[in-house]
Amino acid sequence: MSEITTHILDLVEGIPAASVRIKLFHIKEEERYFLNEEQTNQDGRLNQPLIEVAKPGTYELIFGVGDYFNRQSKRTFFTDVPIRFEVLAGEEHYHVPLLISPWGYQIYRGS
Repeated sequence: MSEITTHILDLVEGIPAASVRIKLFHIKEEERYFLNEEQTNQDGRLNQPLIEVAKPGTYELIFGVGDYFNRQSKRTFFTDVPIRFEVLAGEEHYHVPLLISPWGYQIYRGS
């Protein structure tokens, strides 16, 4: 099962980023196909995977970080953080965590 999951940490405050909107798209021939939208919980995680069975191919996550920082009355450089990545055949779990601040971010493939 090729699940796609994520979590978000606010590096400035040192806390999970709650109530961040995350959209998942499948990319095929440069066209985006919407698959799901979820929002992070109080622990900065999703209550369920964005998708439980991801077919091989290219996917894009859009993290709505601008709204998160605006709710905290913090100025930010980013409105959204788009991340594209490849799902390979036979790989089971894709955990794609995001570490954010108003002026930068880091993404990686977690476990």
